[in-house]
Amino acid sequence: MDVNNIASNKATLRHATAPKSSHETEQALSILVEKDGAGSWPPKATHGDWPSELQPFHDIYLETIPFLSSKSPSFDDGIDVELRDQFRNLMTKKLNERIDLRRIQQLLSSIEAGDWSRCSRQAYNGFYCCIGVLRHAYRWAIIPLVKVAQDEKIIDFPAQIDIPWAYLQRQFGAESDSGSNTSNVLHNYNESGERAYKINVDISQLVTSTEDAFFRMFYDVEVMGYPMYRDMVAAVIAFEQGNKFDCLIHMRQINVQLRELLKVFYQNLVEARVAKGVWLGYCQSFQAWGAGRMIDGEFVEFDGVSGSHNLCFMVIDAFIGMKSYMNEQNLRRYVPRNQRSLIAAFRNHAFFEKLHKSNEKDISEEFGKIIQHLKVFRSAHRARVMPYLAQPAPERTMMTAGKSFQESESDAAHLKVLENMLVARLNETTAMGRKLLS
Repeated sequence: MDVNNIASNKATLRHATAPKSSHETEQALSILVEKDGAGSWPPKATHGDWPSELQPFHDIYLETIPFLSSKSPSFDDGIDVELRDQFRNLMTKKLNERIDLRRIQQLLSSIEAGDWSRCSRQAYNGFYCCIGVLRHAYRWAIIPLVKVAQDEKIIDFPAQIDIPWAYLQRQFGAESDSGSNTSNVLHNYNESGERAYKINVDISQLVTSTEDAFFRMFYDVEVMGYPMYRDMVAAVIAFEQGNKFDCLIHMRQINVQLRELLKVFYQNLVEARVAKGVWLGYCQSFQAWGAGRMIDGEFVEFDGVSGSHNLCFMVIDAFIGMKSYMNEQNLRRYVPRNQRSLIAAFRNHAFFEKLHKSNEKDISEEFGKIIQHLKVFRSAHRARVMPYLAQPAPERTMMTAGKSFQESESDAAHLKVLENMLVARLNETTAMGRKLLS
């Protein structure tokens, strides 16, 4: 399968409905598809064809975003402060002039009460993305991001993009002030696989192609992941019913799908598709966060969008019985409720450790192949991603989109922390393989 042309094949991969049964895994998948996905997975989203009170948000993003990025970063704090304030003032002016917050609260309150008569779920998904990216644009106000913006730890957001965010996060069951892989990436694509809200406008063709290729990977993984989720559900049910023959068939299919899915990263996270020299400043910067607010008398800082928010790998880990990469607090902050429920359902019904080697050898071998795929991927991912993160960015303090660091530490120390995190997950995956052999 040509993973660079997945959009044209999406009709064969993307399912409009999820199967329904009484099994926990199947129910969780069905709820995810029907509610969060607007009847599909990856989720359906529309951008701009919304109720009249929401439409100005779409227009304001498209009108302001050309002023966000510059062709070269500034190293002058005074200039950076001026540019930051100009961008924020422009967005605030447009929001004040064109957003009727009272009408928006009425609409969002009615949706929260269960009345979807004026707003479809796919429109709501697109609106979730729009508010998410507006908040990230306002938070940084300069791309590539610069140190004066990083030094801000509490951001005074306009009410027009703060109050709706609270409604949206309650609806999806996430707690962070920042966007997530769901809001900022998955919901940014329409049913034709087109991305609505770009970050960089007219900077260079290299920046444009890198931005498009990088974010497309995370969408394509979910396009290819959904059939695999269905086979995982079927494998679990077959095993629990004692139907080892059908379980084996689904396990083999999972391995076929996983092998093809991982090619999305192998074929796209390369210099020819995602250029190291522009990725850090123009793609990763926007999705970072590193700010927070006072909650119950304590300052709470939130992370930005991270690859660890990707549903696919959390589901695979849960299916084979691996512990979660994120702690419960971070799961609640960055992973929507119905995705967490699906992950938990697979972990609750993981049958890796229930296998009896003597009479379930074929199924054990399929688990071994899944673990081997993950080991190879995590080793390759570590080797590929570290050079991207190590790119020089003197205009800023070292940070990833999903994690900020103490300024007093060196960039080398920061990179070592990140590498250790990747190595730890690789070692945990290797340990799963040893458990299988034992």
